[in-house]
Amino acid sequence: MSERTVDEAPVRRARPGGVQSIERAFALLEVMADLGGVAGLSRLAEASGLPLPTIHRLVRTLVDTGYLRQEPSRQYALGPRLIRLGESSARLLSVWARPHLVRLVTELGESANLAMLDGDQVVYVAQAPSAHSMRMFTEVGRRVLPHCTAVGKAMLAEMPADQVSELLDRTGMPGYTPQTITERDTFFEALTKISEQGYAIDESEQEMGVRCVALTVPGGPARLAISLSGPAVRMTEDLVARAVPLIREAGAALARDLS
Repeated sequence: MSERTVDEAPVRRARPGGVQSIERAFALLEVMADLGGVAGLSRLAEASGLPLPTIHRLVRTLVDTGYLRQEPSRQYALGPRLIRLGESSARLLSVWARPHLVRLVTELGESANLAMLDGDQVVYVAQAPSAHSMRMFTEVGRRVLPHCTAVGKAMLAEMPADQVSELLDRTGMPGYTPQTITERDTFFEALTKISEQGYAIDESEQEMGVRCVALTVPGGPARLAISLSGPAVRMTEDLVARAVPLIREAGAALARDLS
């Protein structure tokens, strides 16, 4: 997995003709989301690469408009006004993703899902179900912890190691099945393997008898991943080998739609 630290990814400079303060404000919200939705001023300055006085001005404006709020701990958290924007964009994301997911189901026969990393959790935002009578069904809007899912592991494998550690500090690593990885060293070894092979597998780690394969959507507006899931008896190595390039194509096509 990536060893790049968050302070090596400063807020991008304004594009020609753009409004720098607006670009910086939205970039700061993205940085806060990457940090789990809560952070102090010094951490925001470190992660964004912006000067502390600039962070002060941006945060004050975002608090005044409801997009951030100050916690009793004096840290700042993503504010409630973002909820409406998030719900609307998630609905649109589901609409854009569905044709790509349906194509995967048609070609591979198992259920296809699109998931997003939202704070410290994975939320499923779209699904196309398999036609099999015995199939996997994940309710859109369902939230799970990322360490026990293929989509979650795929997304975490692309994050800097320090951010993953901070996330695991907040969520813990509860075991949902005997297959769930609950040891941090073992988990980071798994993320390294995922980075090397380019896809993640869930071997009954969230639910017994279920196997999933997932790849991230490259260059999306948020951390997104597409998975194919089904009963382990049908999700054979041959099917996974067929699925990986098709999921990669679907993710690239969705990324183009979202660009």
